[in-house]
Amino acid sequence: MTLTPLPLTAVRLNDDFWSPLMAVNRTATLPIQRHQCQITGRLDAFTWTPGCGRPEPHIYWDSDVAKWIEAAGYSLATCPDPALEKQVDDVIDTMASAQAPDGYLNSHYLVVETDKRWSNLRDCHELYCAGHLIEGAVAYFQGTGKRKLLDVMCRYADYIIATFGTGPGQKRGYCGHEEIELALVKLARATGQAKYLDQARYFIEERGRQPYYFHLEAAARGEDPKNYHFHTYDYLQANVPIRELTEVAGHAVRAMYYFAGATDLAAATGDKTLLAACRRLWKNLTGRRMYITGGIGPTRTNEGFTFDYDLPNESAYAETCAAIALVFWAHRMLHLDPDSQYADVMERALYNGILSGVSRDGQRFFYVNPLALYPPMLNPKDTFFGGRRQDWFGCACCPPNVARLIASLPGYVYSSNPREAWVHLYAAGEAALEVADTKLTLTQATAYPWDGEVSLTVSPETPATFTLALRIPGWCRKASLRVNGKPIGLASITKKGYARIKRLWSPGDKVSLSLAMPVERIATHPKVRHNAGRVALQRGPVVYCLEHVENGSDLNSVILPRSSSFKLVHGPSALGSVPMLTAKALRPDGAAWRDDLYHPIDPKSAGKKPFTLKAIPYYLWANRAPGEMLVWILEG
Repeated sequence: MTLTPLPLTAVRLNDDFWSPLMAVNRTATLPIQRHQCQITGRLDAFTWTPGCGRPEPHIYWDSDVAKWIEAAGYSLATCPDPALEKQVDDVIDTMASAQAPDGYLNSHYLVVETDKRWSNLRDCHELYCAGHLIEGAVAYFQGTGKRKLLDVMCRYADYIIATFGTGPGQKRGYCGHEEIELALVKLARATGQAKYLDQARYFIEERGRQPYYFHLEAAARGEDPKNYHFHTYDYLQANVPIRELTEVAGHAVRAMYYFAGATDLAAATGDKTLLAACRRLWKNLTGRRMYITGGIGPTRTNEGFTFDYDLPNESAYAETCAAIALVFWAHRMLHLDPDSQYADVMERALYNGILSGVSRDGQRFFYVNPLALYPPMLNPKDTFFGGRRQDWFGCACCPPNVARLIASLPGYVYSSNPREAWVHLYAAGEAALEVADTKLTLTQATAYPWDGEVSLTVSPETPATFTLALRIPGWCRKASLRVNGKPIGLASITKKGYARIKRLWSPGDKVSLSLAMPVERIATHPKVRHNAGRVALQRGPVVYCLEHVENGSDLNSVILPRSSSFKLVHGPSALGSVPMLTAKALRPDGAAWRDDLYHPIDPKSAGKKPFTLKAIPYYLWANRAPGEMLVWILEG
């Protein structure tokens, strides 16, 4: 059994959580990103000429513009905006006029290094940029019905098909930064052309085979392949074919895009060996290598993975793009293998490690998302680990990635198949779908994620028998369900984390789902050495943190007694007055230490003083004055 997500146009959100975020994304983030692409030269890259006075197009600039186009396409699907549409159309016209006669389209290699096309697939992002342009074209076509960019990208994709493969005269290469794979699957679905799926299969199947293509192309450039700066191709997930991979390794974003594409291929072809590999890699990632926030990739060295249970907090890289890419993969796994474990991870990343990547006003961005910040350790010139969101980045992959994810959020809430309607995320709004040969409207009312009460009105056009599947989140220890006021036992109808209610549904039927949402202390596996003796606070899907504004400095010395209980209070208005957690806690009495570096423990005095701990949602940190932050709190 597989599922199909509902199109954006079939879902309308009007909740108090996601709707304002989508509005800010539409009215603030998208215009800011267009402005940044304009002033940095990205929008005009295809018309660059030597000596024109504008910055020389970089090898990955096209991808930033492509993600802005994709975000605009999603936004236009739900909120038509003639001015935004005109802006995108102008950029598309420029791209179309710049396309080479053979279909090639890359601003850097068309106008800068015109003789080096496809000469360094390992490092130079040509196919990665092509993938993002394809995704942008598909989204814009689906959002507006306009085919111009889609047709441009079909010509480019046809040229790529002719260039790469196992036939005579073809290059047996693939991109160093995965992305083209999942994009080609999207193009196949949008056009109905199987050749694009076949090309995605080639790129996925060829990766990691020996002799290594990256060895061959390096030698052709006159370089010694042994001098590759990352030394091993596991950085690119190209050390062995995907079915032989036993753990997630290397660059986190690349890995997630790769596995998302592989999951797409497994879904399209029914390849069980590929699905088995994806399940194995998923288990390794979520069981040993993922932060509580849904962030992934602990180190800056490779923007990716190290080894099992290595999850440092202050130095956590946890790139915003990586959490977004994890959602892409989780969403695909969920539709191929319906199981709440995938939706749980998707939700964890959405409410924590992704939203932390953008400020409340939608105007500033994090590239990395640490789980602890100690300002004296920071280099003030470091725009990544500086504890302050930035207007933009030289490598600007994260801001437009956040924009396209938030703009497409309605597409993650519901799914269906011919006999079932599935609810993965809880958000007030309405969805229109067709199940059991009848049109169906689902209306959700809830204050989620701050409240666990969810009400659904089920309105088929005519009475019909079908299954309504509701996710019981993994964080929820106690749930109850009623249909038209009648209690329904969950144990007998819950399978793989979804309560599956099969019955004859009539217009106006009411489903009430109650999810207990107490504050919980979360511990990590004992092998996560960084969190020994510490707990994190979570309520519902939301992870909390301590910030200096409410708790002062030296947060690592704060102790949360095991006996302390929690109260929910309104948070500061500067953070939207969302629920804040308070509890009685302890911290060292600084006066007792004077200037001593070391001090014997006085058995007659604990040397600690009480204070009231206040915790805010992690995704809202760094929206006020910069300072300390901490997720994992000492427990005693």
